[in-house]
Amino acid sequence: MLKLENTFTSSLPGDPNQDIWPRQVENAMYSFVLPQKFPLAKLRILNDVLTEELGLSTVKIDILEQTLTGNQIPLSSQPYAMVYGGHQFGQWAGQLGDGRAINLGEIYVNGHPYTLQLKGAGPTPYSRAADGYAVLRSSIREFLISEAMYYLRIPTTRALSLATTGASVLRDIMYNGNAAYEPGAIVCRTAPTFIRFGNFEIFSRRNDITNLKLLADYTIHQHFKHLEGNVNKYLAFFREVARLTCDLMVEWQRVGFVHGVMNTDNMSIIGLTIDYGPFGWMDNYDPYFTPNTTDLPGKRYQYANQPYIAQWNLMCLGRALLPLIHDDQAIVSVLNSYRAQFEEKYLTMMSSKLGLDHQKVSMNFIEELLKTLEENVLDMTIFYCQLAELTHETTPDDISTLFLSAKYKSDDLSASFFGWIKAYQSLLPQDKASILEKKRIMARSNPRYVLRNYMLQLAIESAQNDDFSLVNTLFELIKNPYDKNKEAEMWFSIRPEWAAQKIGSSMLSCSS
Repeated sequence: MLKLENTFTSSLPGDPNQDIWPRQVENAMYSFVLPQKFPLAKLRILNDVLTEELGLSTVKIDILEQTLTGNQIPLSSQPYAMVYGGHQFGQWAGQLGDGRAINLGEIYVNGHPYTLQLKGAGPTPYSRAADGYAVLRSSIREFLISEAMYYLRIPTTRALSLATTGASVLRDIMYNGNAAYEPGAIVCRTAPTFIRFGNFEIFSRRNDITNLKLLADYTIHQHFKHLEGNVNKYLAFFREVARLTCDLMVEWQRVGFVHGVMNTDNMSIIGLTIDYGPFGWMDNYDPYFTPNTTDLPGKRYQYANQPYIAQWNLMCLGRALLPLIHDDQAIVSVLNSYRAQFEEKYLTMMSSKLGLDHQKVSMNFIEELLKTLEENVLDMTIFYCQLAELTHETTPDDISTLFLSAKYKSDDLSASFFGWIKAYQSLLPQDKASILEKKRIMARSNPRYVLRNYMLQLAIESAQNDDFSLVNTLFELIKNPYDKNKEAEMWFSIRPEWAAQKIGSSMLSCSS
């Protein structure tokens, strides 16, 4: 039997209206809503490792399948959708909410809660003009990237299952008037909480301080219990959220991940990567890269901007919490310290990627590296893996051979590149033990295999033809992203030319 707790709904006020038509929901934090039933739904992938971790491996597979497709709700479940607001592309968007996500309840593992949430299981009062469904392509992307980030050691929501609904969903993938029907799907995702910055913003904007305080007290008690004894626990809470967000941004920069749509409603209050839409992985190093065509031409959410957009989003959260904190200068102080924290942690992270003691590395040295990576059109992931093979004795000819495989253009490496490499070699250790330690640090910091969009697109196209073998292959690949695997080396290569201008590989939108 699958037993769920209902801590969120039993602790906080809900919407008394159980209609699912789109509307403004006030004086409540959620609305009860049932998933739609899909008679032809089929479970395609069950994450066995996560199933075991959540204590679900003893549940009969047919019951689990019915639950994870929304066709059978456990008696203990009180399904609901949360209300929240948010700033989208820098502008206040008003009420948003779980437009296609339905929370089933929580599982407690060793005292820690994990909410089960079905994404794509039907409409809610927050669906607005949308239908509440999800398509297979975006569901495959979310399932695989959730687990890829987990194995990369980056805080993230997890994916428990992927199912097809057997129904078709109408979508205009690039918002250009070419709508078409696509196969529908449901992902069951899980996290300690799906509360976002926007959950707090909506109550502050409505001047609903009573519910703002209730939500803050609940969140602190459930997820930041160590802060409850603070004189100003709300300020301590804000400071902790800023720290977690800062750590997450450093991790995104480390692996070259670009979220694509860092709206405040897509920012987790516990510092998780959440809501995988038009995300993308850095191929050739480009600080201006964004995979999201909806973000053009301003590129607000480009790779280089992510840490500073996070700070801006924290400013919005701080403003929302001001009625509880009662000290605007303290909020400004937290925001200022975020910048200093990020720069310090970023320097430490980049030192690890280079296999160097952080005391030997300056920001100027890093900036010169990034400039030459951009100028030489070098693949970010491959470059750092190849750099781990470099020693103080590597000759210029061997350097060319080593790094040309990371180039997206066939011309030679620049003089500035060799200049930086020479400076780097002068910092490298010469004794055998230190060289091995350098390689160990770099191997832990630099993934060899990442989920590039073209890989996902290949898997999607196969799955749309009812062949999930490549989805499963990539699912196994991502479980060991740092270890060289002879059978997986085909994925350790620059993006193929055909993917440079292909929808789903180089061009994505918020459509899902």
